[in-house]
Amino acid sequence: MAYHHHEFDRIEDYLHHRSPYLLVEKIVSLEEQQIVTERKVSGEEPFLAGHFPGAPIFPGAMMQELSTQSAGILIAARYNPMETYDTHDPHFNEYALGVLVKVEKARYKGFARPGDTLVVTVKLVDHLESIFNFSASIEVDGRKIMRNEFQLTNIRSQILTDASV
Repeated sequence: MAYHHHEFDRIEDYLHHRSPYLLVEKIVSLEEQQIVTERKVSGEEPFLAGHFPGAPIFPGAMMQELSTQSAGILIAARYNPMETYDTHDPHFNEYALGVLVKVEKARYKGFARPGDTLVVTVKLVDHLESIFNFSASIEVDGRKIMRNEFQLTNIRSQILTDASV
């Protein structure tokens, strides 16, 4: 399969995710097989009020999502099967990129609290056609607080929009 490279100014141009679910705030570096992104935990995230009341902690499930969104940017930028790509029209693209199919070996070793900046490093381990295997880690102040491995795939957009599938 031929892949196309894309460079955009805004994260929303790589991903279909939108606020409040768009978690990546900044792309620090983007290479052929690695991406580094950031997100500052503001304390205003809607889910923090209930996780945990009086002691807000950025949820592990959201860290997982943050790592997969970062990998999705890498796919959209470097392993995009579409020459023309537009995330602002949900019916434009032939493929949905970076759909999560498997999570393995997720380990959490610390917490992220309001004021912390999460630094996400995602590495493409290998890929076969439209299946991509990644490893990721998240650090706060140089301390690794999460690591995981996961698999994403590119699927035809019609599969997402067809309720009978």
